[in-house]
Amino acid sequence: MRFSTQIRSFRARLLLLLALMLGLTLGVQYYFNLRTVRANARMIVEQEQAIMTGIALGHESLQSDKYLDEIIGELRQPLLNDKRVRVRNILVVDDDGNVRDSLIPEFTPREREDKTTQYVQFKDIQLLPLRSAVQFTKEHEQLPSWIPPTTNVDFSEAGAFYFPVQTDKGRRFIIVVLDSANTLTNVIERQSSRSALYTLGVLFVTTLVTGFFVWRFTRPIKELSNAARKVAGGNFDVQVPADSLDEVGTLASAFNEMTAKLGRARELEMQLHQAEKGAVVGRLAAAIAHEIRNPLNYINLTLDHLRSSFAPADENKRATFIKLTEQLKTEVARINRHISDFLKYSRPSKLELQSVDIRAEAEDALRLVEGRAEECGIKTNIIQDGELPPVLADRESLRSVFTNLVINAVEAINGEGGGNVSIRLSNTAANSVKVEISDSGCGIAADDISKVFEPYFSTKETGTGLGLAIVKKAVDDHGGTINVASKKGDGTTFTIILPAKENTHATKEHSGS
Repeated sequence: MRFSTQIRSFRARLLLLLALMLGLTLGVQYYFNLRTVRANARMIVEQEQAIMTGIALGHESLQSDKYLDEIIGELRQPLLNDKRVRVRNILVVDDDGNVRDSLIPEFTPREREDKTTQYVQFKDIQLLPLRSAVQFTKEHEQLPSWIPPTTNVDFSEAGAFYFPVQTDKGRRFIIVVLDSANTLTNVIERQSSRSALYTLGVLFVTTLVTGFFVWRFTRPIKELSNAARKVAGGNFDVQVPADSLDEVGTLASAFNEMTAKLGRARELEMQLHQAEKGAVVGRLAAAIAHEIRNPLNYINLTLDHLRSSFAPADENKRATFIKLTEQLKTEVARINRHISDFLKYSRPSKLELQSVDIRAEAEDALRLVEGRAEECGIKTNIIQDGELPPVLADRESLRSVFTNLVINAVEAINGEGGGNVSIRLSNTAANSVKVEISDSGCGIAADDISKVFEPYFSTKETGTGLGLAIVKKAVDDHGGTINVASKKGDGTTFTIILPAKENTHATKEHSGS
């Protein structure tokens, strides 16, 4: 597998994303840790520099006649004013314990009224533990009485360090007073906490980014899961996007191909089922035609013979006799019609195509139901929108379509007292003829609309369920379409679209080429 193909794979992209997020997190954390280390190092250097500055100030005070506050004013960088610095005071003390100089003004010498100098005693200053900055090996060296003996103390605590300096005026002690190291520790802890917060922030952001990309990467899998559930429910028309070139895209393409094949397999299965039903109907129709039609013809002829030769002489009995024979002939005709429906649906269509005037066929269909419509108070009419081109069709088959639909329309209104049946004829933009047969009858239930063209489905107690199936078969044979729109209690409209004569020729020529 080539590198370009590997890098486009789902696993490679996911691993690359995780590696990128990990590298980004570690890089940001290293950057903030480096900043913290540098800040801490700078702070330690500042502390060291401040202590050295304190010592230098004390030494400068001994070498000059200036006090410490004057000397500090001359410094370019007065580090001792920084609150983060541990140096809090610098004292210069003589052997007698007199404070000769101090950073704090209240400890500096004052001049009395008699021009003598008043010193603050070191023992009067409330200092923290005092210890020597350097441990000398000369045990016999005598320290002033105001310096307490050295004790073991924690160097992180606040305290003061002294070291002696020999001058031409005698021995002096420079004392550097330090604050507790907790101040420095607190600053370092705050910097560490800030660094940890930055790291947590980066982790949070990288987690969000990783979650977003993982969601995007796994979204096709979710779509595939939803599509699989729909396919399991019987919907083979579902398709999923297959835009990517990775494994998920390949899986989506294979899934789409699978659903397409399943859809085609279901169509073939339905066609096979219809063919099996047609074969059953064909065998049943042939058996019915062979076993029943001959006896029916004999019964029909016998009824005619009885009516003409054996009618009673009495007028009342004759009328009853004729009525009963007519009813018998009507029932025989109904059975014969059912047999014809079976034969018409089961046998292959043999169309004798010719130029047909749609309006004339529609008028003939309405003419067949005019008598029954008048009895029921049903109004019938034909509406034509513009000129209509002729249709190349089988006249008998097309007449059967219109007659079947018109009779159904009248029967849907029968018994409701009034109503109307109308046929609207129009020419579509595709140069086809549209026929809309509407009634104001009882309508069709929503659950039954999808079944009306199925064979053997009927809402009538005496129906065979083949009427509308035959209608649809005839329309399909002519290359047309038929649809139904209905609402329970609000009438029904059947819409038929048939190609005009010119379109039929063009279709045949195109298919022949």
